[in-house]
Amino acid sequence: MTLETANYGATGKRGRFRAKGAGKPDLYDEVTARIIAELEEGRAPWAQPWGTSDAKAGLGLPENALTGRTYSGVNILILWHHVVRAGFSTQTWLTYRQAQEMGGNVMKGERGVTACHADTFIPKAERERAARDGDEPGHVPFLKRFTLFNVEQCEGLPEDAYFCAAPLPQADIIPHAERLIEATGADVRVGGTKAFYVPSEDFIRVPPQPAFSEQINYYRTCFHELGHWTGHKARLDRDLSHSFGSKPYAREELVAEMASAFVCATLGITPTVRHTDYIGSWLEVLKEDNRAIFRAASHASKAADFILAFRKDETKAEASS
Repeated sequence: MTLETANYGATGKRGRFRAKGAGKPDLYDEVTARIIAELEEGRAPWAQPWGTSDAKAGLGLPENALTGRTYSGVNILILWHHVVRAGFSTQTWLTYRQAQEMGGNVMKGERGVTACHADTFIPKAERERAARDGDEPGHVPFLKRFTLFNVEQCEGLPEDAYFCAAPLPQADIIPHAERLIEATGADVRVGGTKAFYVPSEDFIRVPPQPAFSEQINYYRTCFHELGHWTGHKARLDRDLSHSFGSKPYAREELVAEMASAFVCATLGITPTVRHTDYIGSWLEVLKEDNRAIFRAASHASKAADFILAFRKDETKAEASS
């Protein structure tokens, strides 16, 4: 599933800013190495095996049990990985202090998952230089680490903290997915044998649903192309000008693929296609830039949020009718 003569042009040299904490491994390297290992084994970590014996949790995005907020960016990939690996049946998480705040605690001997929050700081020398030269100081990016525990690693929490949504039953037509696609207002043209987005004309082409050997994958494809659609200059304004086979093209495909996975997870859709045709190009990008997966996941979350925001408009319209 592709862009037609277009893609995201995030560039940047391999970063070496360390997360806070002297002597700790570079978190960019740590997470990127894990993603590369998954890809080399033929698995896309944003396409977890939901609905199989490997994954006991219901489909959805990981969220915080206290605040109800969903995690975003690369934290989705980190937490999905641990949900499947540990066999958790919930996708709700807490920090140690949040568990106490909710009246419970983390059980003895449980190990948490390292998640991250991107931030910046201004070095003293840079502040002094900016004051001397009369311009804006440069910000240095870094990652803050924090530790999360799945609610199944805790005890004494309120009963509703352990709630886990049941997986959506399989169906050919998924009405709420159809409504969301329509609500975006995107020019989606059904027909032909290929799926793509054309930025210059701002339209999406997807084959008809019966053309898919497993019709559920029609929705993954639609949301993949809508992921590209969000990058138009009138929306999230990503650079969609790069040609097929280039590294910026591979980066944008990574954004669209994860955005589709995030939207499908939110809607309770479990597609089976894995888009393995791009794994080689993704590996090349990730191996030379340990920040690529962080940038792509961040863009993917923003793209997914942009698409999912149309659900609110749909809900308002239904309420007023």
